[in-house]
Amino acid sequence: MSHKKLIKEEHFGIARKIVSNMTAESWETIPHTVVSYEPEATQLLKVIDEINEGRAKEERLTINTVMLRVIVEGLKACPALNAHLEFNRKLVRGCVKTYENIDVSMPMILKTGEMMTINMHNMQDKTITEMRDAIADSTRRANNSDMNEVMFEVSLDNTLTGLKQGKIMQTINRLIGSKTGKHKVKTLTGQAKKDYYAIPATERLTKHDIEQGTITISNLGSACRDWNGLCTILEIIPPQVCAIGIGAKQLVPIADPDGTVRAGYKIPLTICIDHRALDMGDVTPFMTKLNEIFRNPEMIKEWV
Repeated sequence: MSHKKLIKEEHFGIARKIVSNMTAESWETIPHTVVSYEPEATQLLKVIDEINEGRAKEERLTINTVMLRVIVEGLKACPALNAHLEFNRKLVRGCVKTYENIDVSMPMILKTGEMMTINMHNMQDKTITEMRDAIADSTRRANNSDMNEVMFEVSLDNTLTGLKQGKIMQTINRLIGSKTGKHKVKTLTGQAKKDYYAIPATERLTKHDIEQGTITISNLGSACRDWNGLCTILEIIPPQVCAIGIGAKQLVPIADPDGTVRAGYKIPLTICIDHRALDMGDVTPFMTKLNEIFRNPEMIKEWV
């Protein structure tokens, strides 16, 4: 019998507990359908360079922020993706709630290496510059925050909501899992807790910042800029009905209608939908709008 040499043993903290619980629920309950979309972005990237010409580094627009605005335009044209689903499988009853406000759940990596999903509220009303500034401000406040405290607030709120809904055993199990033994969640106490909560909410994250959005958009390409490929699937976080992943820009051969081949850039997108709420045809208005933007990227200058 071979001897396994243990390198490390680490019990889940509250962040890993929440992520594990939500993603497990996603795969257990949601029938995922995936669409890949790979538009040519050569001209769009040139327009971004034109916008950034002469700007200071902190004033420049990133590809990811521009892509966020492009996707938001797609969601305005295809609001069915910006929705929540209520479904009772036993009674086979369902209800889809479509929202006007586009609140984007956006995963980001903090300076500690931790990942946190931030709710970027009301993206439908923001210019690209305002989106850039909102993301920068959320990142700043996230780096000032104690992640255990923020996530514990959200976890406690979810547990109390479940209790009100009659989920008594779920509440008991969560309390046991978070308050006992090696798996106990560690949060601030005493003076440290008083000092932390004395920090103004404008300088740290609150549960409002990480509550459930209307859709999840992940900038996967920003985590690995030399990634040559596309995401094949990502989880939809209930009750959302859609998750979108943005890949890294890729230099690839482009075949023009006249048969000539040239070098150009593509930015792959992965669009995952909940098949209980949506069919493939429901995604068509989204891709049609994005086709319009990528073919006429000069319009982006009007959104700055």
